[in-house]
Amino acid sequence: MKLFKNISFIKLIIILLLSSQISFSQQTEKKIKKEDIPNAEKILGLEFTDAERDSMLNALNDNLERYNGIHKVELLNSTPPAILFNPIPVNFKLDQKQRPLKFSNYSNVKMPSNTEDLAYYSIGELAQLIKTKKITSTELTKFFLERLKKYGPKLHCVITLTEERALEEAKKADEEISKGKYKGMLHGIPFGVKDLLSTKKYKTTWGAEPYIDQLIDEDATVIQKLNNAGAVLTAKFSMGALAMGDVWFGGMTRNPWDTTRGSSGSSAGSAAAVSAGLIPFAIGTETLGSIVSPSTVCGVTSLRPTYGRVSRSGAMALSWSMDKIGSLCRNTEDIAIVFNVIYGLDEKDQTLYNASFNYTPKLDIKKLRVGYLKNDFDKNYAFHKNDSLALKKLEELGVQLIPIELPDINVDVLRIILSAEAGAAFDELTRSNKDELLKRQTKNAWPNQFRSYRFIPAVEYINANRIRFLLLQEMEKLFDKVDLYLAPSWQGNNLLTTNLTGNPCVVLPNGFSERGTPTSFTFIGNIFGEARLIAFAKIYQDATDHHKKHPQL
Repeated sequence: MKLFKNISFIKLIIILLLSSQISFSQQTEKKIKKEDIPNAEKILGLEFTDAERDSMLNALNDNLERYNGIHKVELLNSTPPAILFNPIPVNFKLDQKQRPLKFSNYSNVKMPSNTEDLAYYSIGELAQLIKTKKITSTELTKFFLERLKKYGPKLHCVITLTEERALEEAKKADEEISKGKYKGMLHGIPFGVKDLLSTKKYKTTWGAEPYIDQLIDEDATVIQKLNNAGAVLTAKFSMGALAMGDVWFGGMTRNPWDTTRGSSGSSAGSAAAVSAGLIPFAIGTETLGSIVSPSTVCGVTSLRPTYGRVSRSGAMALSWSMDKIGSLCRNTEDIAIVFNVIYGLDEKDQTLYNASFNYTPKLDIKKLRVGYLKNDFDKNYAFHKNDSLALKKLEELGVQLIPIELPDINVDVLRIILSAEAGAAFDELTRSNKDELLKRQTKNAWPNQFRSYRFIPAVEYINANRIRFLLLQEMEKLFDKVDLYLAPSWQGNNLLTTNLTGNPCVVLPNGFSERGTPTSFTFIGNIFGEARLIAFAKIYQDATDHHKKHPQL
């Protein structure tokens, strides 16, 4: 018996020794060795001597231990970095004096002889019908719910119908209005949101397989503000998975003008639904073209506000310093009506600024200094003909166009800002290998992009932001010369530049391509200058009828 115990004890010792050796071996393998450093140098664009490599080895392994410590902390996508982006140039002064808002007169609005025509009424028109009790919010909500059910599957634009909630909110709106408690032009108006905004009791999927059953049981701030104004949440719309493109786990969102084609992204479903008359307006987001692009191909009028204008609390983060929430609507005044409700401070979002929004539809455009990116407009590109006609129309309206150029800064190198932040936002997805669940696995799709972003040095990210600071100052010099300017929607560097600087943008249709799909161009304003920007865009839009046309479903 004693011998057996001794043998067992010896076996245990051997096992422990072997285990410790394996464990030590694994730890050793994870440590950085001097011979590893030259390969890393290639990624960093640096070259060190052998003595320098030897000297930095301990520090590199110390950092590796710190990385492992960071990985042990659970960081939700909603956890922002303590470093905040400030879009305000040096010496810029915010206008914080709020004056009474003025909207157009909608007193002559009547119910259409064909109820289906309501699908393409503006917010202002629908609001007047509700206010004068020609239609109830419940009736209007049921009307749009039926259109969503009928055409949503064809366009692959709806992820979730919030029908039960919508009918409850519509009933509440009708009761309030019947008692004389009218809250304003969004009271009783149905709307939808891009499915990266959290909602009570309904899933928030981010359009991506790893999050298909995700429930974030709270309303995003922008939804809360719309609900407080009496608007009725009716649907959550498709988005390119994790805010890229128009492909989500349900397939590709279709362009209502040509269902063989996609609606671009990533606010794909929001744009398609508004364009097709499935909802009066929708909320989308943009980091780098996600409002401008689908608005262009679907022919809707949209606002990408100034960075720091609309709370992103409850929204999926892709880039904390570039994400912006805006609206996709029928016309320019609609975007003013929606913006007036969703902008403003929120204690949950530290990136917001207290600035006024003094919109009025009346504007003396002849007194404005209006620039245009002449070199971009002069190039041969797909929308050139329609853009040229749009410029000509503005000149006919009395606008004296001033040729301008964007700051002479290579903004393409600053893409790593978005890349590094996106890599951090979805770091857990990368390290857990759950990125393999995503539908798109091409070289340029998110899984491989996120992996590559892991190799961006922190020093380069910070230096890119220092160049971004210089860009802000140069853009302010540009706005010393003009009050606003015009740009092709996709041509040149304007889209990247203004998303980096946080300038507001209005995109609106300006014609149709040879294949019958919409085209657009953009109006860019100075930061926090949405009121004047929208009013100017309205004058152009009122002189055209492109926004009044709609696809045949």
